[in-house]
Amino acid sequence: YGGIVEYAGEIMHGKTSLIEHDGKGVFAGIESPFEAIRYHSLAIRPDSVPDVLEVSARTEKGIIMAARHREFAIEGVQFHPESIMTQHGHQLLKNFLEMPNRSAAGVAGVAS
Repeated sequence: YGGIVEYAGEIMHGKTSLIEHDGKGVFAGIESPFEAIRYHSLAIRPDSVPDVLEVSARTEKGIIMAARHREFAIEGVQFHPESIMTQHGHQLLKNFLEMPNRSAAGVAGVAS
């Protein structure tokens, strides 16, 4: 979809961050902020996010941690929900598995 991925300003291998999110899609029913484990040093450059995507989560420092497609049932996160170090990881994965019914997660635009 475009966009530029660049060095995030710090290496976050095995470190946690507070993630602030919009409460929709994979984040439905999850408190904001929550703590998540990160294993990366790259991130989307904020001024390069394509119009077809919306940023759905950021760190307390403003680093983009999640985005979703505005029309299709596509979401991505830049942390590890499967890790024991991520709060609410089970709920986030459950929300992901239930995504075909996106209206239940609070996101408009059900993909057919």
